[in-house]
Amino acid sequence: MSRWNAFVQLFLARIREFFREPEVVFWVFGFPLILAVGLGVAFRNRPPDEVRIGVVNQAGAGEMARSLEAGGTLHVVRLEASEVERTLRLGKVALVVVPGPEAGDACELKFDPSRPESLLARQEAGAAIQRAAGRTDPVRITETHVTEPGARYIDFLIPGLMGMNIMSGGMWGVGFVLVEMRTRGLLKRLVATPMRRADFLAAMMASRMTLVFIEMVLLLGFGWLAFRMVIAGSLGTILLLALLGAFVFTGLGLLAASRARKIETISGLINLIMLPMFVFSGIFFSSDRFPDAAQPFIKALPLTALNDAFRATILEGAGLVSQTGRVAILLAWGALAFYFALRRFRWS
Repeated sequence: MSRWNAFVQLFLARIREFFREPEVVFWVFGFPLILAVGLGVAFRNRPPDEVRIGVVNQAGAGEMARSLEAGGTLHVVRLEASEVERTLRLGKVALVVVPGPEAGDACELKFDPSRPESLLARQEAGAAIQRAAGRTDPVRITETHVTEPGARYIDFLIPGLMGMNIMSGGMWGVGFVLVEMRTRGLLKRLVATPMRRADFLAAMMASRMTLVFIEMVLLLGFGWLAFRMVIAGSLGTILLLALLGAFVFTGLGLLAASRARKIETISGLINLIMLPMFVFSGIFFSSDRFPDAAQPFIKALPLTALNDAFRATILEGAGLVSQTGRVAILLAWGALAFYFALRRFRWS
């Protein structure tokens, strides 16, 4: 009973210490929400942007401008011939049309083929000009626009932010704090007390894993309230995945801090471990965009497994049984990290 009481007191001390540092609270809880707001608004559902194109002011310009604007996706500005090169060079328009003097006469399109918006303008302008000249399309095409919750960018983003926050919190919240305590001589003093070393390390990791609950509730609740995000899977499964992710990254944080004796050293180690996962693990875009040759390495990263598991659960309603491969990857990383961390850890 006395040992359990010691663990509880150490755990509560870590929680109090965390909430006494406003800047840490902001980076753990506030920053992910601000990031979600910014990216959610930037990639919100909205009509396609109008493409600006120019029409040279000469005979036939008026009729050409009306034909181009009929589709509703092109915004036409009238230009003098002397302004064409400068306007294209500065990117003020994506394409310039030099109309023929009469309807149906050949016209010239001027654009930079290396610019994606210019290629889009070329396609839209060419179709509009041909339709105005009486082109008939032999095949009727219908369009279905998918804007359902679950298919939007914000639905993809929130699980990635959850994984990123669990990784950052586990690595910095355990690794950085332990090295800071070592440099200040606090670890050496604690070892001299009746405290059990295992209780101290367990309390450090448990306090970090407890904060995962708050982070998860904030991000999922924000996504549901602000963007009507649909959570298809079980909250219990999401919670278990979050705890498993916290177990992995607190273990990696402990491993990184096991021998480091300087703040600069632990900062470099944490960044070295986290950087590949920031780039490859699909936080802001799908990891499937990388070449097939890199996929085995990417899929073996713990953050990739965690993000993919979150998205499968939240967006598709998948359970833990259907994700045994991802769960196994996370368990393997966590077990190995703790094993080597505890063997290598030093208190001074």
